[in-house]
Amino acid sequence: MRIHDLRAPIGAKKKPKRVGRGRASGHGGTSTRGCKGQKSRAGGNIPIRFEGGQMPLVRKIPKRGFNNARFAKRYQYINISSLEEKFEPNSVVAPEQMYEAGLIKDAFVPVKVLGKGDITKPLVVKAHMFSANAEAKIESAGGKAEVI
Repeated sequence: MRIHDLRAPIGAKKKPKRVGRGRASGHGGTSTRGCKGQKSRAGGNIPIRFEGGQMPLVRKIPKRGFNNARFAKRYQYINISSLEEKFEPNSVVAPEQMYEAGLIKDAFVPVKVLGKGDITKPLVVKAHMFSANAEAKIESAGGKAEVI
């Protein structure tokens, strides 16, 4: 079989409805748009939330409450398995070293160390936060978890 032998299955290609081609076509006259009004005109597509010029409901309802999204602290996450791969035993691992090793994207954004994977090397890991699992694994390997 070659590319020129490929064909769409029967019924897959449907001809578009030809509107506005006279009364005999069955779609003449108003061209399936109904009678007069905004929706029958060219370019008459209106947004689903539009209420005809009346004050929209979303603007009528008072806005209340507090959203912490602007003030929430964002962390970069890193697993101990990544530290195991990139660093030598007994080395000090701080956010600057993680950035230089390509493990995090920004040296100035707080780092949280997570406990996925295993660690066998004793490392002194300095980060802003540790999961309980990560802290236990680092210390069981003979290393130290220091909170910055």
